[in-house]
Amino acid sequence: MYNKILFKNFEHNGWERVADKYENCWSSLTIKFIPSLLNSVRLEPGMRLLDLACGPGYVSEKAKESGASPVGVDFSPQMIRIAKARNPEMEFNEGDAENLNFESGSFDAVSMNFGMLHMADPEKVFSEAQRILRKGGRFGFTVWSEPEESPVSKLVEDAINSYADFSFDIPEGPSAFLFCNPDECKKVFAKTGFSPSSFLYSTHTVGWEVPTASFLFESELNGGVRTAALLAYQTKSTLDKIRIRIEREVENFKSGDIYSLPFAAHIISAAAK
Repeated sequence: MYNKILFKNFEHNGWERVADKYENCWSSLTIKFIPSLLNSVRLEPGMRLLDLACGPGYVSEKAKESGASPVGVDFSPQMIRIAKARNPEMEFNEGDAENLNFESGSFDAVSMNFGMLHMADPEKVFSEAQRILRKGGRFGFTVWSEPEESPVSKLVEDAINSYADFSFDIPEGPSAFLFCNPDECKKVFAKTGFSPSSFLYSTHTVGWEVPTASFLFESELNGGVRTAALLAYQTKSTLDKIRIRIEREVENFKSGDIYSLPFAAHIISAAAK
């Protein structure tokens, strides 16, 4: 069993370190799933939305544009600083998704865009989302599909597995693909006070347009936490091998002057009882 406190600190410190790099690395990909995420919680004008693991505030921005009243929460002060700088008129708070500082039943919907894989205790996140939701309010989140369903994720995994040294002591956490099984995911919703009959699970694939063949590797190296931590321990020779392998595979997705990389993710939601 992994150490939850150790993993939580590892994730927190990691996001503090890369917060300023995220926008130039992964944001142009993750924002593509926001419309589907907000649809999954059936967001309507006037609804109060809690945007968990809000990062720079992209979900909150889209929710505000639709007429909702979002509140963003993130455990990284640096991310909150960026979110407030982008939208100073909106509400963003430093906070813990596993122990929320909000009254029960105070939100109409809760969303989390690719934050679940960074949580030390995902079941607590479900329980807290259920607690602060009104009856019938929906909690929706996104998770990356397993590499077998996402071609570019697979090529990254294959390159790393082919060359990387895995002997380093990196804090272990929940599986990054913990909620890729619909049946298991539905069980967690049911266990934490959500209605099983309201459960929705879908898979969406988008094309991520990047400017260079090296952009994907550089984003993995500089703009994340788990994979970046592993890469940070590799020798320059090993990194070069991984980079060259990834760049070679990315060339297969070149279209004109850009590279269109297919990424798949699951959009998952259910309503509180």
